Amino acid sequence: MWTASDTRLVVTAAAVVVLVIVLITSRLRLHAFPALMVGSLVLGLAAGLGPEGTVESFTDGVGSTLGDVGIVLGLGTMLGKLLADSGGADLLAETILRRSSYRTLPWAVAGLAMVLGIPLFFEIGVVLVLPVVFVVAVRMLPAGSDGRDEQGRSAVLRVGIPALAGLSVLHAFVPPHPGPLVAVDALGADLGLTLLLGLVLAIPTVAVAGPLFVSYASRWATASPPAGLMAATVPAGSRSGSGSSGGGGGGGTDLATETGDGAAPPNRPGLTATLVTILLPVVLMLLRTLADVALPDGTVKSVAEFVGEPIVALLLALLLGMWTFGFRRGLSGSEVSSLAAAGLVPAASILLIIGAGGGFKQVLIDSGIGDALAKAAAGVGIPVLLLAWFVAVLIRLATGSATVATVTAAGIVTPILAVDPTVNPALVVLAIGAGSVFFSHVNDAGFWLVREYFGMSVRDTFRTWSVMETIVSVVGLVLVLLASLVV
Repeated sequence: MWTASDTRLVVTAAAVVVLVIVLITSRLRLHAFPALMVGSLVLGLAAGLGPEGTVESFTDGVGSTLGDVGIVLGLGTMLGKLLADSGGADLLAETILRRSSYRTLPWAVAGLAMVLGIPLFFEIGVVLVLPVVFVVAVRMLPAGSDGRDEQGRSAVLRVGIPALAGLSVLHAFVPPHPGPLVAVDALGADLGLTLLLGLVLAIPTVAVAGPLFVSYASRWATASPPAGLMAATVPAGSRSGSGSSGGGGGGGTDLATETGDGAAPPNRPGLTATLVTILLPVVLMLLRTLADVALPDGTVKSVAEFVGEPIVALLLALLLGMWTFGFRRGLSGSEVSSLAAAGLVPAASILLIIGAGGGFKQVLIDSGIGDALAKAAAGVGIPVLLLAWFVAVLIRLATGSATVATVTAAGIVTPILAVDPTVNPALVVLAIGAGSVFFSHVNDAGFWLVREYFGMSVRDTFRTWSVMETIVSVVGLVLVLLASLVV
């Protein structure tokens, strides 16, 4: 039963979310890192966790988030730096630009992100795809541009939003991502059917939330990636010559002033070597998934599972990148090491903000707000697919975690599904996945990851990333409902 305590908890959580937004966007312009800390502490104390419990919840959230994302981000930025300075990112950008027209460019980038997004976690896909996104954005700009192309659109957003849409949709819909896998197991859905339906529904969802949406979003929002990040990912021959970091996001560098082809780095790696290096973690993680499904327990399966672990796969890709992007081009060990280490510098501020976002999320979870919202949703008499989506939406809004939303929604819907065998469990999994990405906001570490990488204001992050995630969620639900008519 819903209680007065549940009401107080929901109201308190909503007020704290507003507080965090005000601290960051008002005249105070408080950096996101301490603002999220303030919000976490206020919420924990107001929710009754106590001083010690509040601090412990926050630090646990920071630790778990950085444990998951921090290593990935560090390895990815090091690999991205080597990819950029060797000319590999520029080569990929040239290939995409050469084979795409102005109209088809966002579609090409979205397709690349979808391929990479099948086995990769969202954060890994971001750090692998964005170096190419930034170079493509710079290369498509006219000379003297302020970051907008000849149509008045933000170049980074025009290719960046489709890439994010491709990664986000695959993360929500398709195993082997953790959310869909958990839901498949909890609901007893067929893994193969879920994978097939997820891929089929992902294509139109990405099309609407990516290339179609960005044709409008790139006009009303601005992205200015921090100068340090641009320096680490975009080759000097393509990068603008000026700009400065905005101190934690919201300001950055103009993307292009002189965007000529520039001189290619000496001994630039070939297209094959570049693709093999950046696709290595994709292949290893995909092999891990296939081994889990198809191989019996034994040495081969253990090896495949080990090398397919995200941090191991990225480490192996980095080691290969040191050869293909460094030693093979004639660089010394110290030069390769210095280049890779330089990629870590712009990641420091991003890591702190993402960690604080994870801490805020954990305090929300520990406060019990997710349980309260799930309790309310379970008592609403609506069809199973809509209920599954709605519960996931509520938990997502409350906790900021797509995985928590998926796990909670699956647990609530499972007993309901047991008494209504007419609904295909695979469709319920996809409905939950769609709801789990609804409207990312300040309690989601992904919100801060996107904001800091793209150098957007909080307002523009809401108007681009958050709206894109909502489109993914709603379009995904509509497609699931349509699919239920024939499956």
